[in-house]
This record gives sequence, structure tokens and C-alpha cells, in this order.
Amino acid sequence: MSRLEDLIKEYCPDGVEYRDLEEVCIIGKGVQFNKTDMADEGSYPVINGGINPSGYIELYNQDENTITISQGGASAGYVNWQETKFWAGAHCYVLKPKANVLNRYLFHFVKAQEYKLQECQYGAGIPALAKSTVATLQIPVPPIEVQREIVRILDNFTELTAELTAELTARKKQYEYYRDQLLNFEKIGGVERKKLGDFSIIVRGASPRPIANYITEAKDGVNWIKIGDVKSGSKYITSTEEKITPEGAKKSRLVKKGAFILSNSMSFGRPYILKIDGCIHDGWLSISGFEETVISDYLYYVLNSTQLQNEMKKRASFGGAVQNLNADIVRDLEIAIPSKAVQSRIVNVLDNFDAICSDLNIGLPAEIEARQKQYKYYRDLILSFDNVLPDSCREREREREREREALRAARMK
Repeated sequence: MSRLEDLIKEYCPDGVEYRDLEEVCIIGKGVQFNKTDMADEGSYPVINGGINPSGYIELYNQDENTITISQGGASAGYVNWQETKFWAGAHCYVLKPKANVLNRYLFHFVKAQEYKLQECQYGAGIPALAKSTVATLQIPVPPIEVQREIVRILDNFTELTAELTAELTARKKQYEYYRDQLLNFEKIGGVERKKLGDFSIIVRGASPRPIANYITEAKDGVNWIKIGDVKSGSKYITSTEEKITPEGAKKSRLVKKGAFILSNSMSFGRPYILKIDGCIHDGWLSISGFEETVISDYLYYVLNSTQLQNEMKKRASFGGAVQNLNADIVRDLEIAIPSKAVQSRIVNVLDNFDAICSDLNIGLPAEIEARQKQYKYYRDLILSFDNVLPDSCREREREREREREALRAARMK
């Protein structure tokens, strides 16, 4: 940090020039690629409006180490760094710096403005981000020497976070392996199997239309459960962003606390356990009435298992370019039904393993969360170009370096 202060004093004694983003980088847009021609695996990801790739193909139109910004969809404004060659789709912007700005410096700055970009979404249907919003962002442009030092400091944070994330990914794969082994009763034998529809009630949700007419903030509003209310990997749904009127609830499907809901389109097959009452639209299936046969947490892990996920994927029908589940497919899924005592033991083991991989209060998830917060703190501090940094910041930087060295030494053992 002291070196950065010295460089700022040397190269920027009178402050730092701010310029429109379009003056220091080329802002391009991708090319549409048909969803039906993509695969779940492949050489190059297709980057569009979402946080994750839309799919994979064997072509690319952009090189590695490129900055992208989501242009359309709920994630419009999301900023990412693409480490590999990729296909830029029609719903993402591609940023390429000019001579006076380093690529990684540009990334750190735009990432710091992500929340501003997301606040500028427009459109009542599918949100979008205007190119003019990106183009007129004001970016500080210090000399290259200062940019290089800023990149060095901030990359230290992102590199350690990447190392921790890679380790967590490996643990999750290990968890998935043991989960699938625990739920594989074929080697044991003697365990009854039943079709899900034989011991549960499976129905599709419904949507009052137009939904905008039924959204309410009144106290008697009913929870309106959207796919956007939950994150991939979450187990429970505990709250919703919106509510609908009692009249709207009559035109939808009310689901009670303790029931399952299962996404049936787009990222289909994701199960969630309700911890609230609420209404679901036709993008969900409801599974209820299973309590006499299986424990809800056991059913959650079974539906998340690789075997069942692959089975749903194989059976899903095609509706245009989008794969969809339907109630009949889910009713026909076969589930192993051990005794409830065995189910409970399996749930205890998997709950503990899941906490290690997902709980933000313990282990690697907590460490990653802390490092991400540190990165954001330093990034926002540095890019404000204050000439004097508090002593506490210097001490945190020294502590940060010691942690990096300790982690690397531990990995060498």
C-alpha cells in the first residue's frame, strides 16, 4: 500500500483524470447462437445475459482474458472476467481496452460499478442494460505505473479467493460422490422402490395473469414464490420478494409449509423445501403428501442425486428450445424407500457434509466470503484515489500477505 501511495504522489500530484468508458475501451456486443445447437459440455462456453454459461459449443468468437457485461435478463449489469476463449452471445457486452488502460485495471473498475449498472436496468418484461449506460461510466485513468500497482494489489485478493474456491469445488465433488454412494441401494438389495407418484401428490403451479395486476404490498398479501427468490444449491425457501392479492391466490396454486416445489423449466429439476406458505406459478411443480413414506430431507437429497437429476434430464420433453419437466415425468421417477431410521441417518451425514460445503458461517465458504469482502473493501478504497491510507489498512495488507504465505506453505506439505 505504501508503494501505491508513493506512486500516486509521484505520478498524480494534481489528482487523476476521469474519462467516459467509451473513450478508453471498445464496447462491443456478441452474436446470437441458437440454444438448440448448444450442449451441456463442450470446448467453449456461450456467454449471454446470465451469470452462468448458456451452454457449450465448439466455436468461439472471443479470446481469453476478456471482460463481459450481461446485457439482458435478470442479471443485466453482471460483470465477469472470462479466462478461456468463449462465444459472446447477443445478450452480453464485450469490453476491450485501448492503449492507455490495462485490461485488469479496467475489469476491477467496472466490477466495482456492477451495482450501478444493475440499478440502471430498464424494461417491464425482460430487463436490459443500455449500451449508453456502460459507455458513459466515468473511469479514473491514472498513469500505467499506478494502474499496474493497483492490479497487483487487487489480483492478490482474487487469486487467493480463486484458490479457496477451487478447493471448495473439489470438496463439493467429493460430497456429491459420497451422497450418490449413500443413496445407491442397488448394491445392498432388499430395499423397496416406489414411483414418486404412488406415495405423493404432484401438481403444477398456476399464474394469475397479468401478474402485475395482482402484486400487492398489503398485509393480507400471499407469498408469491418465484425462481428468482432462490439460489441454486439452496435447500429451503424462507421468504419471497413479492406477494399477490388473495384474489390472485385463488387463480394460482397455494402450497403449504413443508411441501416440496420442483422447478420444471429452464434450470429444471431443482428441489426446494418450503418453510413458508405461498403460491407458485406454472414454472413449478408441487410435491406433497409423502410424509408417511419418506422424510422430506431424505427426499430432497434423493431428488438432488446425480442419478435422479440425469433421469429427469433424459426424460424432459422439449418445448421449442427449452427443456421442460411435467408432472407425469416426475410421478414416474422411482425412489428407493429404506426405513425411516436409515433415512434419518443418511440425512444426518449429508446435512453435515452439506454444511461444510455451503454454510457461510463455517469452513471454506466463510473464508471465501471474508476474502471477497476484503477485496471489495480494498478495491473501493484504492479506486477512490485517496492520497492517504489509514494505518489500519496497511496492517490489514500485511496480515493479508501473511495469510497468503501460510496457505501456500500448508499446501506444500
